[in-house]
Amino acid sequence: MSQLWGGRFSGKTDPIMEKFNASLPFDKRMWQADITGSQAYAKALALSKIITEAERDTLVEGLARVGKEWENGTFDIKPSDEDIHTANERRLGELVGSVAGKLHTGRSRNDQVATDMRLWLREEATRLLSYLKELIAVAVSRAETEIDVIMPGYTHLQRAQPIRWSHWLLAYAWSWHADAERLSQLINRINQLPLGSGALAGNPFNVDREFIASELGFSHIMPNSLYGVSDRDFVAEFLFWSSMTMIHLSRFSEDLIIYSSAEFGFVQLADAYSTGSSLMPQKKNPDSLELIRGKSGRAFGDLAGFLMTLKGLPSTYNKDLQEDKEPMFDAAETLSGCLQISTGVLTSLTIKADKMRAALSIDMLATDVAEYLVRKGVPFRETHHVAGYAVKMAEDRNCQMSDLTLADFKSLHPAFEADVVKIWNFEQSVDNRNALGGTSRPTVERQISILKKWLGTSA
Repeated sequence: MSQLWGGRFSGKTDPIMEKFNASLPFDKRMWQADITGSQAYAKALALSKIITEAERDTLVEGLARVGKEWENGTFDIKPSDEDIHTANERRLGELVGSVAGKLHTGRSRNDQVATDMRLWLREEATRLLSYLKELIAVAVSRAETEIDVIMPGYTHLQRAQPIRWSHWLLAYAWSWHADAERLSQLINRINQLPLGSGALAGNPFNVDREFIASELGFSHIMPNSLYGVSDRDFVAEFLFWSSMTMIHLSRFSEDLIIYSSAEFGFVQLADAYSTGSSLMPQKKNPDSLELIRGKSGRAFGDLAGFLMTLKGLPSTYNKDLQEDKEPMFDAAETLSGCLQISTGVLTSLTIKADKMRAALSIDMLATDVAEYLVRKGVPFRETHHVAGYAVKMAEDRNCQMSDLTLADFKSLHPAFEADVVKIWNFEQSVDNRNALGGTSRPTVERQISILKKWLGTSA
């Protein structure tokens, strides 16, 4: 079979150029989207009286047979199949005869491929959104059941203040919630119909684009044909979303890698998500998390590369846009694996509450000393210095601040009283952080409630 565009050419194409030009090896995964879009277009052609109802039925049923071959793995790819559109139309012609040639009336591969990509990505993004919600649900469930576990909170990887383990979990749950919101908004922007734009100037047969949009489940019609065939913002946005989400998964992985080390020992990964060493039998490596951390660079590479492809393109369709599919497919596949693995890791993770508790130290309550004086009416800038002096006094004496006497504290500031001993309580310190968004029990419970409600209403 000759190429769809071959009528203008008399010379042969360089075989290397044919391979260079072909996209079927990677765009064949859009076979279902291409079949679905073509069936809707056949129905629209019949409504416009370009083809008869009998021809419409022949095309729709023939396309279904082509789809069944893809589904069963029996579709026979030919050397002339340049892309998924060429392959499907060629096979359709073999099955139903010359009427297959009417299917492309008024349609270009420019608006066809843009439609296929939106159909494919809409389904993939919806699936990824469900994976993301599953991960959030696991984090929320663990936060609820393990709310009493207290651990060190870190800044600069230095022990800072005590927090609830649940609060740490929910920090990532909120990051993923933001990712879910971004993806939901993106799905709405993906859900626009390019079909009916033709090559660039529009369709000359007055096809009912609103009918096509309804058939394909699109909520909007792209209002400008030039924009319709050339817009790939939805791909760039998806790649940005993928990069941002992978960064959150990477940071989550990094924390767990650190927390699972012998030096911390806060968590233990299940065997299902770990591997051993080929040399050292004692090793249990967090390879699942390391791979997620590594693949974040891959996702960003997809984004950076595609943005460079887009930046210098003139208007409407250019062949450079063939480079839109591989990064889109790669990012979707990467996110699919990483989200599911992250959910598996978090579901099966064992926490070591005793190790977390043992890592708490009295010096982490230095801020509580300052806050104690604030409640006595002393300005915070002054109390901060006083608390620092208390830390230094304990260091100089090689003891804990809790070992200092009331007389020691009064030597630092007269506002100290006998109730200073109540400071040395990690649970009290945590529950003092009671403003909305803090790590106190009521505020953590409030976060859990909000996320559970969101998960229930957005399912």
